[in-house]
Amino acid sequence: MATVTEQAYKTILVPVDGSEAAEKALKKAVEVAKRNHAHLDILNVIDLKQFSVSFAGMLNASGDVVYKTFEDVDKYLAELQKRVKEQGFDDVDVHARFGSPRTVISKDFPEDHQTDLIIMGPTGLNAVERVFVGAVTDYVIRAASCDVIIAR
Repeated sequence: MATVTEQAYKTILVPVDGSEAAEKALKKAVEVAKRNHAHLDILNVIDLKQFSVSFAGMLNASGDVVYKTFEDVDKYLAELQKRVKEQGFDDVDVHARFGSPRTVISKDFPEDHQTDLIIMGPTGLNAVERVFVGAVTDYVIRAASCDVIIAR
């Protein structure tokens, strides 16, 4: 089995959510990308389930709320990209996607971008999100067709 230093990764994905765990994963992803001369994709998945859903299953959040969330994510990702470039690594793109974090991180995005390594944190922002993101992390480990590293 090849180690991270022996494997030549070309396209690395790091999903981020603003948590300390995601920051650690980003730091590790930049290190691995530099070492491998790889492309780095930074991804935030906006799960529409986070918005209020009525008993009829209709999205209660207005388009303005969804748009504001996307704007905030876009600013956050631009800041991360700037920080990575300031560290001397330019081969980085940022992406925001709507959808299920499990599916987008483990299957959809890697297939669309030929990802061969996912580096992610083990937990999310708060206790509830830690349970949810932990479940996302567990799912990605099982479902991804590429290597997955959990940064601690």
